[in-house]
Amino acid sequence: MNIRPATRADAIAVNELLGQLGYPQDGADATADRIQVWADDPALAAYVAESDGDVLGVIAVHVAPFFQRDGSWARIVALVVSNQARRQGIATQLMAAAESFAADRGCVRIDLNSANDRHDAHAFYQDLGYVEQTDTSTRFLRSLPQPG
Repeated sequence: MNIRPATRADAIAVNELLGQLGYPQDGADATADRIQVWADDPALAAYVAESDGDVLGVIAVHVAPFFQRDGSWARIVALVVSNQARRQGIATQLMAAAESFAADRGCVRIDLNSANDRHDAHAFYQDLGYVEQTDTSTRFLRSLPQPG
């Protein structure tokens, strides 16, 4: 298994993975452009897990400075492993890459969101030492109007 930065050439595979997670994509060109944005920004990283030329997983992590105190934190914004390759340690390797990226940038905390019905994912994150915070905070979302 090779964990490496995602490239534009991974767009079709990343689309398939994100679709398996429940996020169907518009097309490979748009995904390739997003991958490039992530590759070009030093506060962003997207990694893929590749074996024998097949992309089996993807993770994306974003680093941001705290406003209320010194230091930075990171957020994992996507993690998915192919349905056919789960429970082989791929997600653990992807998480390690994201955590290393964050630590190398001075982050003191990393967080992520996981849908309420993804119980296996919750157990996985807890096994890695992540602590559920649903009793201490609430997540609010609002869609913003799109220009044009």
